[in-house]
Amino acid sequence: MLNKIFRFFEYAYLIMAVFFAYEAINNWNEQPNKAYLFLFFVVVSIFMFFFKRNFRKKMDERNK
Repeated sequence: MLNKIFRFFEYAYLIMAVFFAYEAINNWNEQPNKAYLFLFFVVVSIFMFFFKRNFRKKMDERNK
């Protein structure tokens, strides 16, 4: 059960990355500073996805 929750939050980070990328594209011409901030959030969200995924896999290996 706990593993399913961790997996859900992994993919939630990817969903947030897609949302932030969409917002960055929409704000690119009007507010470039805001667009750069959204791009930063995209990078952080993708990093957190891989970090959480790696952490969950280590926990699975340790529990086996």
